[in-house]
Amino acid sequence: MTTVFLVRHGLTDANSGGVLAGWTPGIHLADKGRKQTAALAQRLSTIPVSGIVSSPLERCQETAAALAEGRDGVSVETDDRLGECRYGDWQGQQLKTLVKDPLWKVVQAHPSAARFPAGESMQEMQFRAVEAIRAHNAAFGGEATWIAVSHGDVIKSILADALGMHLDAFQRIQVDPGSLSVVRYTELRPFVVRINDRGDPVDDLVPAKKRSRRKKADSDAAVGGGAGGEA
Repeated sequence: MTTVFLVRHGLTDANSGGVLAGWTPGIHLADKGRKQTAALAQRLSTIPVSGIVSSPLERCQETAAALAEGRDGVSVETDDRLGECRYGDWQGQQLKTLVKDPLWKVVQAHPSAARFPAGESMQEMQFRAVEAIRAHNAAFGGEATWIAVSHGDVIKSILADALGMHLDAFQRIQVDPGSLSVVRYTELRPFVVRINDRGDPVDDLVPAKKRSRRKKADSDAAVGGGAGGEA
């Protein structure tokens, strides 16, 4: 049984600014993101891990470095397959602009049919991400515990696979910046142990005030991870 800790990078200014960062270089952790990462590193400090594998993007590398600090003999390995979805022409755009694109509705309701212009399809993203997890499971061995540091949509697609869900349902999963999700892989099937654990108070679970239908629709589960913003 191999246990994988799926960690989404901490908050960035692009997250809080409503920008779809994608593979844009130079996107670093914001102050809150560094605090999120430090808190998670402290929570996991007593759990021995066989290794840490990270997306090549700076925000994930910074998160992975914090998780590796103080772990003798554990280095950070980089795997492009854990990198963010390649959003193509959508990269760097404001989410409030993208919601007006007809493709947005496809991404929300039928993501298995979505291909980003000049980018990759969501199916291709899921395939290479799950392939990476399976490959590292085999490399680390059957009793290993290891950490994968990646991005919201990527982690959601891995969780959907582990849950036996069709990719078209993956927008029902929320994975926030700085969160931890855990999957145990056995010979027969994966077991999803935890999703979107932030170790935070429960204040954010209080139902939000009623909003207009238009605003609610515009804030539906965004590409790029959780529900958008700092959530």
